[in-house]
Amino acid sequence: MEVSRHGDRHDLRDLTVGIRFEGDYDDAYSEGDNSGVLPTDTMKNTIYALAARHLGAEPEALGLELSRHFLARNPRLHRVHIGLTEHLWGRIPTGERQHGQAFLRQGPEIRLAAITAERDRTIVEAGVADLVILKSSRSAFAGFLHDEFTTLLETGDRILATSLSATWRYADLDVEFGTAWRAVRRTLLESFAAHDSRSVQHTLHAMGQAVLDNVIFVDSIHLVMPNRHHLPVDLSVFGLENRNEIFVATDEPHGLIEATMVR
Repeated sequence: MEVSRHGDRHDLRDLTVGIRFEGDYDDAYSEGDNSGVLPTDTMKNTIYALAARHLGAEPEALGLELSRHFLARNPRLHRVHIGLTEHLWGRIPTGERQHGQAFLRQGPEIRLAAITAERDRTIVEAGVADLVILKSSRSAFAGFLHDEFTTLLETGDRILATSLSATWRYADLDVEFGTAWRAVRRTLLESFAAHDSRSVQHTLHAMGQAVLDNVIFVDSIHLVMPNRHHLPVDLSVFGLENRNEIFVATDEPHGLIEATMVR
């Protein structure tokens, strides 16, 4: 947890960081030779130290600093993977303004960043996970394959809900990472809201295409959208009509829809 203090207004950054080394470490396993092994406790301390030196850095930028540090100091290291998860906080409103030092956790949504660095190349990825979104109209599912086990009714008007996870790869490292992340997230949400959906697959494709069309520094994106069903309740047993207004939300079973789109 980082707290950047600017007078009476503070900024938070809440990160979970994972480090994975790959390299010439066979002797540590087969012979018990630890001479080239960097202790995981040192990795943990390095995260704290570099976070202090780069206070307030975007997750991708901190990951890049960590990857460069480890590659420069560990000759047996071939590849380092830095995975960062940011747990998002917002300010608590007080009257007509937002409090400068009091915060509210912003639901299940998390921000993702991943750095995979070798000595001659570096890949930067970013993403979002557990972004729960729903639209109450302009969603249908009809014309699908039927067989003797099909009981699902076709519908031209249903609730479409999902817990979106999306990860994307940047074309190069010369990116304003915070601005880029917000641009992709905004594009995904705007496309979801505007799309006339014939299925989850149909909307997923439209969202990915919108990112590739509108965010030039993204060269690929992977989206995962589990179908969180909201099923109309049969109110006829109570002598009532359900005018597509009362639903039961179910987490299981569900379809898991995913795709990768590349320029």
